[in-house]
Amino acid sequence: MAEQSRPGENWSAIELDAIIADYFGMLGDELAKRPYVKTHHRLALMHMTGRSAASIEFKHRNISAVLQELGLPWIWGYKPAPNYQDALVDAVDRYLSGHREIVEEQPVLMPAAPKISDDTFTDVPVRTSRPRRPTFERLVRKFDPVERDFRNRRLGRAGEEFVVKVEHQRLIAEDRSDLANRVRWVAMEDGDGAGFDVRSFDRDGRERLIEVKTTNGAAHTPFFMTRNELEVAEERSDHWYLYRVYIFAQQPKIFTVRPPLGSVLQLNPETWRAEPAA
Repeated sequence: MAEQSRPGENWSAIELDAIIADYFGMLGDELAKRPYVKTHHRLALMHMTGRSAASIEFKHRNISAVLQELGLPWIWGYKPAPNYQDALVDAVDRYLSGHREIVEEQPVLMPAAPKISDDTFTDVPVRTSRPRRPTFERLVRKFDPVERDFRNRRLGRAGEEFVVKVEHQRLIAEDRSDLANRVRWVAMEDGDGAGFDVRSFDRDGRERLIEVKTTNGAAHTPFFMTRNELEVAEERSDHWYLYRVYIFAQQPKIFTVRPPLGSVLQLNPETWRAEPAA
């Protein structure tokens, strides 16, 4: 996108640091449900940098694209625009390295009474394959979204609780309040290890064993699965469901996957179980 006031001139590191800090200020307000006015922020940046409104808007969308790839929340009104330069990746790295709490302390806020709407359940996303540049690959390894979500037990538990409520409402909407009252949060009541987190039902009373995976990132954010989960999915394939909960902190949505998982998901072994050889 061409500059109106400084055409063709790349953003300096100082300018990038300023717009990224301002972006995260707005994002913090959005996640905390505090009101803010984007126009005020944009005008301040225009005054500070001499850039046009269109240029600043597009840079905000570039930042959203980087955060989306990192499996982090982004400002809802700034649709990710992936055509960004390495200098922006470096600037995001600088900011996150100095504010690790943004990555490590992901918000787990959830609607008190989530409502099922027509777009709560979505299709499995189709990932467009774009080669990543080395600069961005290093950033992803440094702030690995898969490992981060896996370690965040509060986020995982909140996602499971959300699914329990969604299942309860789904069954009531299907005129099966008798089954809704039998939905169990297995992972909370019995502990992990069952190979699924929530026991629910189809409308006809058929058991639905749901493994929940939650992220604040986009639908295509990768996630870990354990060997036990994969084995239970195979052994109880007629009843097992994966519920992938995404953009959880902002507008939670779910896509579902049924076995055989390999027909829908790309399963890549990434860890080794190690013990002394002798």
